[in-house]
Amino acid sequence: MGTETTNQLKEKYQKLGQDLDVHLEGLLYSKPITYWDYIHTDSLLNLQIPRTNLPDEMVFIMYHQINELLFKMILGEIEQVATTENVDAAMFSSKLMRISRYFDMLTSSFSIMKDGMDVDQYNKFRTSLTPASGFQSAQYRKIEFASTELINLIDKRFRETIDRNSSYENAFEHLYWQAAGKDYKTGKKSYTLTVFEEKYKDEFIRFTQFYNTHNLWTKFKALPQVEKENKELINAMRHYDYTVNIKWVMAHYNTANHYLNIGGKTTEATGGSEWVKYMHPKYQRRIFFPDLWTEEELQNWGTEV
Repeated sequence: MGTETTNQLKEKYQKLGQDLDVHLEGLLYSKPITYWDYIHTDSLLNLQIPRTNLPDEMVFIMYHQINELLFKMILGEIEQVATTENVDAAMFSSKLMRISRYFDMLTSSFSIMKDGMDVDQYNKFRTSLTPASGFQSAQYRKIEFASTELINLIDKRFRETIDRNSSYENAFEHLYWQAAGKDYKTGKKSYTLTVFEEKYKDEFIRFTQFYNTHNLWTKFKALPQVEKENKELINAMRHYDYTVNIKWVMAHYNTANHYLNIGGKTTEATGGSEWVKYMHPKYQRRIFFPDLWTEEELQNWGTEV
């Protein structure tokens, strides 16, 4: 080991109040890292616990587990933008394109489910999943919170009547995905939505308190004017918005339609949601960065797919 490296190590451990010699001695007894230990392969491969004996249920489980890993990667990229004080157009664009590539992967991967599971098997094992629902993905909800202002996630029916300075509690009660498990006429919530809120509502509200001023849209609007006019950044913003809120959503919708619309008869989702109007972008018109689209594009959102 060279003198320069030794000095750098000494400086590093001195800052930590640690003795370098003790750490070096520890290397004498530590075993070399292996791929399977680093990736925790055995742990990963033992996380699939099907509820039936139907083999295609394993495809369904692993597919969704992969999704959650990608969601975690996406949140990590967004966090870097959110916590960088003086983010510039170059970094912003780079991170957005990374995130879009993750969503491109998510979008194309729906063929694994659409063409990779037997319809009869799916419609048998799905009954054992009731009342679980895909809208219970907490990480995906966080991606939405971290991407845009809460007003853009409000159910379209109430968006014009919600005060932008409304409490987090009130805004939360009118988020678009509440419609997947709430009767707005009676206020009654499904079991699926109730248990989801019991587990995550407080965490979501804490999360949105930070991202209220650090979400991607707010960070973009706070950039100097010359940065906001950067064509590469604008294209990256639009690409991300379209990829998440139209391409990925429609891939999900088409997969659900493949399995839940049999012979022209629409089957209820496992969580009991009216999944057609909940999922299709033309109904909820979820748009992260509305000012970056023309009026015509906004009016036709999700209709030309």
